[in-house]
Amino acid sequence: MPRIYVIEDDEAIRRELGELLARNGYEVVCCDDFSRAASLALAAVPDLVLLDLTLPATDGQLVCREIRATSQVPIIVLTSRTAEADEVVAMTLGADDFVAKPYSSQVLLAHVAALLRRAGSAVAAQTLEHGGVTLDLARSTASYGGKTIELTKNELRILALLMRRAGTIVSREDLMRELWASDVFVDDNTLTVNVNRLRATLAKIGVRDYLVTHRGQGYSV
Repeated sequence: MPRIYVIEDDEAIRRELGELLARNGYEVVCCDDFSRAASLALAAVPDLVLLDLTLPATDGQLVCREIRATSQVPIIVLTSRTAEADEVVAMTLGADDFVAKPYSSQVLLAHVAALLRRAGSAVAAQTLEHGGVTLDLARSTASYGGKTIELTKNELRILALLMRRAGTIVSREDLMRELWASDVFVDDNTLTVNVNRLRATLAKIGVRDYLVTHRGQGYSV
């Protein structure tokens, strides 16, 4: 199921987008901290980003540029700023498509589907590789030394986020936000349990000492 990350500050529009996309078979994650919109979008490891240009605490054009600096995830700019200059700037900064508000639901869905097809994220296996480990995002499997093992949903999300940011420390907060993107309180120890389960799963295919714990900071690969 393709994951779409929505960066939209208008609560009514955000809810409408979430319901529309969910009804049409997409997993939806919405940004809840616009000052960190780009980093949160990357942490969510989406197949596509829907980005409003007018945002509190930042500007959508800056968010687009920050995302594109480290990722080729497809970006659709969705905005009421319909001046030709805005469209040109958005495309120059790396957006793949531009849909004006108010939008037709069917037109928006067609743009999303077309962009996902072009990117190959709806049908093609996606993989991440680091340190001899290959992660297949579509099949939720990890491979190493000719051996492959299936991962749980949480194991997949943890490993994908760490591999996306290989060589840097991913904070416990970012990992918990990735796993439990809600306002429900989750005991910090629950993350430790999930990381240890991932370590045990990887050990079954010979991957050991791959996940590095940075005390008081987070984890890295």
